[in-house]
Amino acid sequence: MSVSAKTILLSDDVATMGAGPTSSSRTGHGEGTHGPVTAGGRMGATRRWMMWAATMGVGAMGVLGSPALGGLDSPTAVGPLTPAQLARLGLHPSPGGMLPPEFSLRTLEGPTISLAALRGQVVLLNFWATWCLECRQELPALETLHRRFGPRGLAVVGINTLEAPIAVRSYVRDRVLTFPLLLDSGGTVTRGYGVIGLPTTFLVGRDGRTVALAVGAREWASAAAVEIVEALLAAAPGEPGQPGR
Repeated sequence: MSVSAKTILLSDDVATMGAGPTSSSRTGHGEGTHGPVTAGGRMGATRRWMMWAATMGVGAMGVLGSPALGGLDSPTAVGPLTPAQLARLGLHPSPGGMLPPEFSLRTLEGPTISLAALRGQVVLLNFWATWCLECRQELPALETLHRRFGPRGLAVVGINTLEAPIAVRSYVRDRVLTFPLLLDSGGTVTRGYGVIGLPTTFLVGRDGRTVALAVGAREWASAAAVEIVEALLAAAPGEPGQPGR
């Protein structure tokens, strides 16, 4: 089995695609909470999301191919981003502009942040852990994006996976990270998003729909990343034409 050195696989109990609606509806102990699962529609959307994210993650790490999902140069993308732009950063486009699962998590400082509260902004969700070397290398670049584009509507959000607050607080104490760091200590949101390796990053447009997925480290302060962020920020909320739509 060939696994990219840039991605650290999570243990099987965390990266269980079969967790489905049961795990995504857990709300206890202050962990991440997903929106209520209504009959049919929401449940089906959650399953489709998890299958896409996990399958793309496995394919990106070289564990298995996923030709049915198309390549990075798929010609279906229109609007503010082109397939070539995504490909330059090694991002996988979201088919059909899926809605990401809702969540609400506490920050390291205590307040709670929900995905719904970020609607209207471009959101970069980065799943990470202090023990993940590639994650550590990404954080300064994410801070650069946050400082440069935060005032213009980019919300960079770090979701720490399966670690106690004290461990995260100790790691960031001597590091200048000013973007929100959310705590998914129980892995509820991680499972709901189909994350199977770290780091994993999701880009969400102003309309609340997923644009792309990255499994493994990326150069988020690069010209290619800046071009993508600029294009997403320029799109009006609700504007159609995200990749794969």
